[in-house]
Amino acid sequence: MEPRMKNPLLLLPDALQGLLATDKATANDGLPDITRKLLHLRASQINNCSVCVDMHAKELKKAGEKDERIFAVSAWRDTPYFTAAERAALALTEATTRVSDREDAVPDQVWADAARHYDERALAALVIQIALINAFNRINIPTRQVAGAWK
Repeated sequence: MEPRMKNPLLLLPDALQGLLATDKATANDGLPDITRKLLHLRASQINNCSVCVDMHAKELKKAGEKDERIFAVSAWRDTPYFTAAERAALALTEATTRVSDREDAVPDQVWADAARHYDERALAALVIQIALINAFNRINIPTRQVAGAWK
């Protein structure tokens, strides 16, 4: 596979800096780093962003996550590998990523479950991180960025 163009974020570095600043703004919010990486992987799987699936799976591995957890992210509901808080974050990630799949895009139950596990600051970071990974996916996918080329 060949990219359609150079990565837009490399062509417009101020845009990349803006996205990275948004990421950094949520750094001290109570949302565990592993949870961030799990939600990044899950949204990227849903969106079929090969660059981000590759990147975030490798980040999880580097952070010490076991293969069974990394491999099971797409089937998190049917495995015993995730905490209740991680499950709530993954459910919110799926609902927020798939906003057009149902009339009530993010059902009250999904939101309430996430709110039981995360305080308002961490919940804000969770929502921002979901939006951020979806933005990265939507930049990589139409331009056909190549998995592994980001190294």
